[in-house]
Amino acid sequence: MGFFDKLRGEFIDIVEWTDDSRDTMVYRFERHDNEIKMGAKLIVRESQVAVFINRGKLADIFEPGDYTLETDNLPILSTLQGWKHGFHSPFKAEVYFINTRRFTDLKWGTKNPITLRDPEFGPLRIRAFGTYAIRVSNPEFFIKEIVGTDGHFTTDEITDQLRNLIVSRFADIVGEAKIPVLDMAANYNEMGEFITQHIHDDFVAYGIDITKMLVENISLPPAVEEVLDKRTSMGIVGNLNQYTQFQAATAMEKAAENDGMAGGGMGMGMGFAMANQMGQSSAQKNPEPQVSAPPPLPKQKQFHVAIDGQSKGPMPTNQLQSLIDAGSVTRESLVWADGMADWQKASDVDGVKELFSSMPPPLPPQ
Repeated sequence: MGFFDKLRGEFIDIVEWTDDSRDTMVYRFERHDNEIKMGAKLIVRESQVAVFINRGKLADIFEPGDYTLETDNLPILSTLQGWKHGFHSPFKAEVYFINTRRFTDLKWGTKNPITLRDPEFGPLRIRAFGTYAIRVSNPEFFIKEIVGTDGHFTTDEITDQLRNLIVSRFADIVGEAKIPVLDMAANYNEMGEFITQHIHDDFVAYGIDITKMLVENISLPPAVEEVLDKRTSMGIVGNLNQYTQFQAATAMEKAAENDGMAGGGMGMGMGFAMANQMGQSSAQKNPEPQVSAPPPLPKQKQFHVAIDGQSKGPMPTNQLQSLIDAGSVTRESLVWADGMADWQKASDVDGVKELFSSMPPPLPPQ
């Protein structure tokens, strides 16, 4: 190998990244101190961005495409290197490939329970977990704020910080929303979308965009879940008396199937106990009728009576009888009661004419 062949081998002709790992976010192109030849080919594939850094400063950024590296398409790097127009020589630069595809199925969850006040159960502690998806939206911010000089940056190096952001926002939103715990399952999708909107700006500060967040489960403490299961069981059982009778009958049947004197005695005793319990349950369900008090007496009908051109009343029949006995009211007197269309003679009104039955009629005219 000649001198020029050896020198040519130290230069990089093709700059590309073909790694197929699913968790790599940033990869630094390894050149092992070899310089990049001016005129070399740069291949940036879909879902990739290539970033050139010179002496610690971010220079040129290349979107997906096929490039020939020359001073024309390296304007910032040319300025940093101080190249004059038309100068062609190998150069040294760090090349970082940033994966811009969507990283899915990243896990989040609460390390410690979140305390909130539930309108039905009172103070509660809940746990929650789910998944989310992100992608690099601003390569410049991402390199400066997160990656630094890391040559192989994976999702594991940032998921802890992102998870802390999600959990913090989740705790605030759940506490302010005041959604009952039993209704949260019906709002998982809405909660995920709401948190995604409110946490978007926090992710953008890192050069990352959160594209989707899912709330998969919200769990209660074991003691609360046990009480809730009992309440659900009571609702399924329904009529407790009928359920008790069914359980008693089943126990008696099993006891009767037990062989032996001891088993028979125990079965008989258990049968009597169960029968007594069933009798008490039935008595509670169908108690003996109790003697009730008689209903109140019906109210007497009230009458108005015309005396000396004036309406008197309303008055009951016993008071009207006193006026008849005193001669203040006669058969010709006009009376009226509720339900009558007009005033009528006392002798024509039911309930009044009977009051005159014990009195003799007036004498016929001479």
